[in-house]
Amino acid sequence: MARRNESESASGTQALQVPGQQTAEPKKRVAYFYDQNIGNYHYGPGHPMKPHRIRMCHSLVMNYGLYNKMEIYRARPGSKKEMTAFHTDEYIDFLSRVSPDNMEAYAKEQIKFNVGDDCPIFEGLFEYCQLSAGGSMEGAARLNNGSCDIAVNWAGGLHHAKKTEASGFCYVNDIVLSILELLRYHPRVLYIDIDIHHGDGVEEAFYTTDRVMTVSFHKHGEYFPGTGEVRDVGAGPGKYYAVNFPLRDGIDDTTYKSIFEPVIQHVVDWYKPGAIVLQCGADSLSGDKLGCFNLSMKGHANCVAFVKKLNLPLLILGGGGYTMRNVARAWCYETGVAVGQEVGPDMPFNDYYEYFGPDYKLDVKPSNMDNANTVEYLEKIKQQVFENLARSKGAPSVQMQPVPRDLDLSDDEDLDDPEKRIPQRLWDKRVVPENEFEESEDEETNALHGVRYAKSLRHGRASKANNQEQPPRTRGTVDSLPAAATKLSHPTAAGATTATAPSGASSNGQPRQNGTAANGAKAGSAEDLETDGDVVMDSGSATATVPSASATAKDTEMTEAP
Repeated sequence: MARRNESESASGTQALQVPGQQTAEPKKRVAYFYDQNIGNYHYGPGHPMKPHRIRMCHSLVMNYGLYNKMEIYRARPGSKKEMTAFHTDEYIDFLSRVSPDNMEAYAKEQIKFNVGDDCPIFEGLFEYCQLSAGGSMEGAARLNNGSCDIAVNWAGGLHHAKKTEASGFCYVNDIVLSILELLRYHPRVLYIDIDIHHGDGVEEAFYTTDRVMTVSFHKHGEYFPGTGEVRDVGAGPGKYYAVNFPLRDGIDDTTYKSIFEPVIQHVVDWYKPGAIVLQCGADSLSGDKLGCFNLSMKGHANCVAFVKKLNLPLLILGGGGYTMRNVARAWCYETGVAVGQEVGPDMPFNDYYEYFGPDYKLDVKPSNMDNANTVEYLEKIKQQVFENLARSKGAPSVQMQPVPRDLDLSDDEDLDDPEKRIPQRLWDKRVVPENEFEESEDEETNALHGVRYAKSLRHGRASKANNQEQPPRTRGTVDSLPAAATKLSHPTAAGATTATAPSGASSNGQPRQNGTAANGAKAGSAEDLETDGDVVMDSGSATATVPSASATAKDTEMTEAP
């Protein structure tokens, strides 16, 4: 007989869970997106951005056995057509054509699109952008069709990219593309940014619409990108739907929690979003090469845990983070938060074990740096944020219309190896039940999942069982928001309704298609571990504007497809 949920009453009736409110944490279905090629790309010697950190994180995720708790997917790379739902055709065409071999022929375009020192041209640049954007868009699509509650793509979160230019190590804004996908089915989407840098690219994209509220907690002052003052609140129909919380150096766990939780809870209660996108930039951790905050790994992960408890569809993305070993630690731990399993503090043997010395622990401790954020300063900013929210209309009205029938899902069965009884695609989608106690010791199967074994007893055997512990500016905005929602390959009942764009908006792009399950192969060898100094990043200006996106119809409640 199945065990009753802890939130059930004595009479056997399960307590009603209200989205946006803190409740007893239910079991979440997690979809995790990873492409083993993501770590092969390199911005160049001396550049602080290293995609290799995602491969290191994935190695920890696999060796802690977290893959047993979630489905793993290798998303289809984003197409040029999908990217132009936000970016201009000319800009995307440039990214797809330019390479280190022909960059001299594109000298004018490099200046025009702000490609150069901070955003260099490297081998495989466009393919890198495709992998980052593809995982985020497919994560949003799977949230739309109800196949998961939380989607994770650590290769995403590139929040500085603008409509017509690169900025701050970012070329294609996967966050904007994934939010556009979510807007097909959700009348309102909340974007939360805990990167130390202001999420300027996402804020600009939705600066004039009330269908997306952006909330950014960031370092402000003489710091890239130089935007994100508390008085930057949006424009036109989107006025008061941009929330900025500027912070000073040295903020610690306790102080950060004291502002993050009340602000986000107030925003959710007031705005009533249908889905949340959380950018988890790890450069806000203590000891980051380009950062100046003092958050520990658990203080950073507390934001993920808090947002998860709001019980709304959640897309978790990566972002900044330039001390690779700490980025890998934090994102692995936050993957455990997403699946409901605490990992650490002991480090399992993995491909990059020596990177995590000398303590070999899954932890990022704060330093003794001064906290320049006084209680008076934070309270003043918090009250200003609440006053700005009070000036907005709360949850804005959104037009509704019937949902067209969706396409069928495809898992690309034709790509399965006919020689294998159970293809890798099905292994990656398997979630181990909570009541399954016996672990497989098949080393060949574990190797396919990237699980490594120690070569000496000093580290201990890294089996799945031992790896886990159980307890005024010109804004580059979007041209239009999605009109008729086209939820990915999920049959819709007659009469079901969903959100559409306000009057004057038209549909961009096609419904995001799902890719195939990822092969959990082990990560490659370590590379590029030099210590880099700080770099100076310049922000370019955007030129595009967005038409009015105010809603005109009476607010109606969404009827979800079965």
